[in-house]
Amino acid sequence: MTQQTSEQRTFERHFATYEEFWPYYVAMHSRAATRWVHLTGTLTGLAISAYGLARGRWRYAAALPLIGYGTAWPAHFLIERNNPATFGHPAWSLRGDAQMIRMMLAGRDHELAETAQKWLAQNG
Repeated sequence: MTQQTSEQRTFERHFATYEEFWPYYVAMHSRAATRWVHLTGTLTGLAISAYGLARGRWRYAAALPLIGYGTAWPAHFLIERNNPATFGHPAWSLRGDAQMIRMMLAGRDHELAETAQKWLAQNG
């Protein structure tokens, strides 16, 4: 029997509500660089998708998930050294990404850093 790392145990963690999931989601984005890569990828994908749809080029709609996830997932592996929360909790992760980006655009990135550090201190 192999011993699981804390990362593997966290990946398999079950949450009863989104509110319970949210601090975990933020903790998986504990480094500012990861959060900013997410924001940049999501907004770039959204802009390209919107541009394409406004021009009647429906295939551009694929830019949002391709660019969004295509930038976010490598950030987890290279910056955070963890697995994306999307792998275990896809719907709540999408909601978390939107909430995280809204907070960042509102100038509340410091709150995200505090939430991440608190969750990691209690669960690390």
